[in-house]
Order: sequence, then structure tokens, then C-alpha cells
Amino acid sequence: MSSQGPISSNVVLVGKKPVMNYVLATLTLLNQGVSEIVIKARGRAISKAVDTVEIVRSRFLPDKVEIKDIKIGSQVVTTAEGRQTRVSTIEIVIAKKE
Repeated sequence: MSSQGPISSNVVLVGKKPVMNYVLATLTLLNQGVSEIVIKARGRAISKAVDTVEIVRSRFLPDKVEIKDIKIGSQVVTTAEGRQTRVSTIEIVIAKKE
């Protein structure tokens, strides 16, 4: 994901932190007036990204947020030992309902 240049202000990168950290980041962006948010994850963090979207959508903002787009793919990543492996990626775009 670092190969795509600087991260814009409407992107939440999901990693090793607890899911509620990413939920809070998403809600903060929505409260700041951002109309579209991209939640990105790769590898084992994909399930956290899905959980983040579902918690925002069903628990915090029911009927106010919708999933606009989901993109899946894979990246080739070089490990610390120098091996190259494929890692799955996901981008979930959510937006405020009009």
C-alpha cells in the first residue's frame, strides 16, 4: 500500500490494533464531514476491516452509512528473509447515505 504514494485523509489503514480503534477512527472521519471513507487492510487484518465496517454500519450508524464498493486483490511482499509471498488485500468504501 505504500507504493501508492501518500495516504489521503479519508483512508483508515487496519492493522494490529483492536477493532474499536479503527471504528473510532472511522466515526471521527464521518463526524468531520468526510462523505466517503476507504478502509484498507491486507493479510490477517482483513477480518478486522470487515468487523470495523459492520460495527460502524449496524451498531453506531444504522441506516446512515452504506457500503459503496469493495475491492479485493493481492500484493507481492518481500519478507525479512528475502522471500517473496503474496498477501491478500481489501478496500471497503463506505459512504453516508443521502
